Amino acid sequence: MLAGRYLRARRSQGGVALISIISFAAIMVAVAVLIIVMSVMNGFRAELLGKILGFNGHIFVTGAVLDGPERDLAVARILKVPGVVQAAPVIEAQAIAMGPNQVTGAMVRGLSPRDLAATRVVSGNITRGSTKGFGDGDYGGDVVILGDRLAEQVGVKPGDTVSLISPSGGATAFGGTPLQKPYTVGGTFTAGMSQYDQAYIFMPLAQAQLFFGREGTTDAIEVRVRDPDQASRLKAAVARAAGPAALVTDWTQRDASYWGALKIERSVMRLILMLIVAIAALNIISSLTMLVKNKGRDIAILRTIGAGQGAILRIFFMAGATIGGLGTLAGLALGALVSLYIGPIQNLVEWMTGQAVFSSDVYFLSRLPAKVDWLEVAVIVGFSLAVSMICTLPPAWRASRLDPVEALRYE
Repeated sequence: MLAGRYLRARRSQGGVALISIISFAAIMVAVAVLIIVMSVMNGFRAELLGKILGFNGHIFVTGAVLDGPERDLAVARILKVPGVVQAAPVIEAQAIAMGPNQVTGAMVRGLSPRDLAATRVVSGNITRGSTKGFGDGDYGGDVVILGDRLAEQVGVKPGDTVSLISPSGGATAFGGTPLQKPYTVGGTFTAGMSQYDQAYIFMPLAQAQLFFGREGTTDAIEVRVRDPDQASRLKAAVARAAGPAALVTDWTQRDASYWGALKIERSVMRLILMLIVAIAALNIISSLTMLVKNKGRDIAILRTIGAGQGAILRIFFMAGATIGGLGTLAGLALGALVSLYIGPIQNLVEWMTGQAVFSSDVYFLSRLPAKVDWLEVAVIVGFSLAVSMICTLPPAWRASRLDPVEALRYE
């Protein structure tokens, strides 16, 4: 009751309502910003992980096992490993794409029609045309699937012809020579990442082997597992199934520097923002110190009528903890709402400003992602409450140690 009265007291009554409101607002904003930033970073990681691992494999098998009939036997054995959902022989090579508008470099990926259908990030996101006819005909036919941005860049659409140049497709007595061949655009896809949409072309595996001069072999066997986080654990079982001639790596090894940088950035950002929360909580010390100074006479009277030091400490501790607790809860509500509705907020800001605030050309993703990790939110809330309570202790302890005689000497 006393703590509540002191917090609500007007300035003329010795209250510090304005400073308390500032402390409350500072903690609320700091907690909300921490939740929003960490949610966006979690969203970035989840989106990038989903797009990259949906587009590429989780485990990669290379080596002599890729040559001849041994490859198909290895694929059959790998598919029997518990946790493996797909094993696809692939060819991936650079080529030059020529269309009516432009000539540009492209990355051609050779996949069988069945494996392309299983790659849902591509087959499930066809924007124009379809995958019908992909793989039909001699050596897989001549139907290819282009990234949507790449198709726009070179100026082709489904049904048009795009010419591809392979730097080493033709084999002669003097070595490999460039090979040019026209292909029919069957459809276009958008994977949600600009680096894929503007660079990749999917070609039937048999045609890619012919076009790049790799008949009878492939570049790798891409293995997808049910849980990508378990790829490292399943790598040994995949290696045993692939045979002694295989070299096996997983996605954490292939992009170790990239994912390591994301992890470090996330940890450092969390530390910096937690320090901001701590700095915001320090405002409680100033507001409580002024409250103790203004309420010196009240403390002395309470002590003379029997209130102990513990009671005085609890009064001011509860006053400070109330500011920190309410600020934390308000920040939790604000941060969670912004994180959960960040898509509509982005659309509103873009509509009001008339400009894209999140360009996919810069950030690789087509929208601002956010993923609320409630365990992390609980840690943030716990940290904010703990810091707030710690900051209340010095002024509350000072109030409990106030000598009634000294407080009333000049009253």
